[in-house]
This record gives sequence, structure tokens and C-alpha cells, in this order.
Amino acid sequence: MVQNSLTLLNGATSAWRRLIILLFLVSPSLLDAQDLPPEWQQWTAEASNPVFVGEEGHWDAWIRERGWILKEGDIWKLWYTGYDSPEKTMMKLGYATSVDGIHWKRSERNPIYDDHWVEDMMIVRHSGTYYMFAEGAQDQAQLLTSADGMTWQRVGTLDVRLVNGQPIPPGPFGTPTAILKDGVWHLFYERQDAGVWLATSSDMKTWTNVADEPLIVPGPEPFDRLMIAMNQIVEHHGRYYAVMHGTGSEEKPRDWCTWFAVSDDLRTWKKCDPGPVIPIRENRSSGVLVEDGGDFRLYTMHGRVDLYRPSLLSAGASEK
Repeated sequence: MVQNSLTLLNGATSAWRRLIILLFLVSPSLLDAQDLPPEWQQWTAEASNPVFVGEEGHWDAWIRERGWILKEGDIWKLWYTGYDSPEKTMMKLGYATSVDGIHWKRSERNPIYDDHWVEDMMIVRHSGTYYMFAEGAQDQAQLLTSADGMTWQRVGTLDVRLVNGQPIPPGPFGTPTAILKDGVWHLFYERQDAGVWLATSSDMKTWTNVADEPLIVPGPEPFDRLMIAMNQIVEHHGRYYAVMHGTGSEEKPRDWCTWFAVSDDLRTWKKCDPGPVIPIRENRSSGVLVEDGGDFRLYTMHGRVDLYRPSLLSAGASEK
């Protein structure tokens, strides 16, 4: 049924495409039959990819892991991690802006933060403050804050506790991903890419696991059987969708891929069919969704920034 409908969508005119997608969105039986909305199942690469790369000979000659993009008003804002040598001696924070999300201008103040190691970051803006959740040195999750997105203050390493209140075991814990829901902060983090855990906090000072076992684990699918991490959570059509990445590659450099997981309560997660939404051979990960005119763009950011647009527009989205 779903495959037949997607076939119809591919051959339909714009008006009929909207009608068919609307039927998907209002039909509970169809939603139950597929976890991933039809408009997120197929993505088309921007012809000018990559849209942002490292600057040879500069402090950001290489781009590292997850960066973050927000569209605020008519301006697209990109925060990214840069470094100047393959040895990854120091990860610094860079910033760029764009009027179209494709052509970017680096800030003259770059790097905008280099007091401490910053990589693999995401940002939540709440009550006029930008909260940056990022990895620090030795893959320790940390928090930084800013009033303008340019000048950052480091709060420190996140204090994450087991269910019984004791500190989590020492070791790496990174790719922190946060969402504020009903006054409670939810922090998703990975430990050595071996699973995704959830801790919550009401004050952002102490974070307590909801369970001491991971909520999402690698495999058994081959595309993520070795390592996984969560990049972002988006509320869409009344459900929570996590943009994930994973790998099943034994040898380095590994082939990473982008896929989705879905939840109705932020605690029980299911991997969405059909798995990777970008072919594994393209090795694109650290994905971030950015809303754009009623629809979403998908950016991948590991090593370079690439843009993907939905092959099918959702109901109510503006034509490009």
C-alpha cells in the first residue's frame, strides 16, 4: 500500500501530490503502517554540494562531526567545529551566515570560541539564551551559553547520574542532544557509540538517567550494527523523530549513514523503515533538519556540509 502510494506520488502533478500526501497525514492506519512520513523518505542532493567545506591553510582546514544550523528570520546561521591538522590537536568553534542556506560567509571573528575544546555540538534557543550542548576534550559532554550566538561562556562538563543518584561510570560520553519539553530538559547522549541513553533535569545542573540501560542500541541491521549516535529530535505530526547516524563498517575510515527513529514519549524508540535515507555509499552523517517554508531541509555535516531537499513536499509546504 505504501509503496504503491509513493509510486503515485512520483508521477503526480503538484496539486495531486499535495492531496495524496494529505491523505497520508490524516489517516491513522497509514501512519501506523509506516513510521517515517512520506516527505522524509526520499531526499534529493543539492546540485552544488558540498555547500560548505574547510578552508585549506586556515584554522578550519578540516570540518569535524556534527555542526548546527538555525534559520532565524531571513538569516541562516551555521556553527561548526574546525581544526587545522589531521592530528586534531584542537577543536575550535566557527560561525557562518547565509541568506539562502547554500552560500555561506564565515564570520570575521572566527574562531568565535577557542578557550576549550568544542566539537559535535547542537544548540537549543530558549528564553533569549542559546544553549550549546557539545563534546569537550576526551569526549566529555559539556554546556556553553550565549546571549547572541557569538560570544560563548562555558558552564562546564555535564553532571550525569545513574538512576540511584551516583555518577555514571567514568569514560567518554558524547554527542549530547537536548530538547526541552513541559519544563523538563531531556538529554540524549552516547557512550563510545555503543547506545543512546536519556537523562533528564529541571535545573540543567544535575542530569539523572531515566534508565541505566540504553534506549537505542546498534543493529541488528547491518547499516548500524557497530556504532550509533543521535543528532537531533524534531516534533513532527505529533510524534518525536530523532535524526540518527550509525555505521556497520569494521575498518577505518568507516562508512556512516543517516537514518531516523520515532517515539511517542521520548523514552520508547523504534528505528524507522526503510533505514538509511541517503545511500550508504555516499557516507553522509551527522544530519540536522532545518525547517524551511513549511517543509524541512536535511543537512549532513561530517567532514563537509551537504544539503538534501525532500523529493516530495509535505502538505502545506511552499513550492521552491
